[in-house]
Amino acid sequence: MSLLELNRVQAYYGGIEALKGISLTVGEGEIVTLIGSNGAGKSTTLKSICGQVKTSGEIRFKGEAISSWLPHQIAASGIAHVPEGRRIFPKLTVKENLEVGAFSVKDKALVKERIEQAFAYFPRLKERYRQAGGTMSGGEQQMLAIARGLMMKPDILLLDEPSMGLAPVLVDQIFEIIQELNASGMTILLVEQNAYHALQIADRGYVIQTGEITMQGKASSLIADEQVKESYLA
Repeated sequence: MSLLELNRVQAYYGGIEALKGISLTVGEGEIVTLIGSNGAGKSTTLKSICGQVKTSGEIRFKGEAISSWLPHQIAASGIAHVPEGRRIFPKLTVKENLEVGAFSVKDKALVKERIEQAFAYFPRLKERYRQAGGTMSGGEQQMLAIARGLMMKPDILLLDEPSMGLAPVLVDQIFEIIQELNASGMTILLVEQNAYHALQIADRGYVIQTGEITMQGKASSLIADEQVKESYLA
């Protein structure tokens, strides 16, 4: 059974149809990537899963229909969304940003334990423990955004353009961390414009164009496909 399943999902911004009946699945323990050009509907797909845009169709998580749930209910069910542009709290320290990520965890000892787990993945954040998030580099802010998403110990991590705006050496580092998280058992749905990097680490992939899934398959097959190469890997 799939951990996450979208069946003919349509999404709307006002009267504009942004997703035109897409279907995709993410199995437990997989990295699945969604690639496509700017404006294709990648970010809208993640927002639809998280209840942030109006949708029709069916979204199921762990076998339950969640389309009618509120965003905070979806987050509490085990779905963590790390949005495009990081969106950390710039005036809060690293520690405070992580604590916000565990907003519904009442056990302070458990929050502290999860912060230490985050530092195991991101040692740089431990060095910046009391530093305001907005004063850190773009790469450090991206690490903080991912670490904050892990604070609820989600079943699936939705990552939206984690490499955007980063220097190549930091892009490699972020993708290594994504692989480490997956190796530890984390299921990941990755939206990424850097299609080559994404397909290199993913199990499966989907190509989205103007709100429709146009191709899908094993990542190794997509990365070898001539049409994908010409459109996204050139």
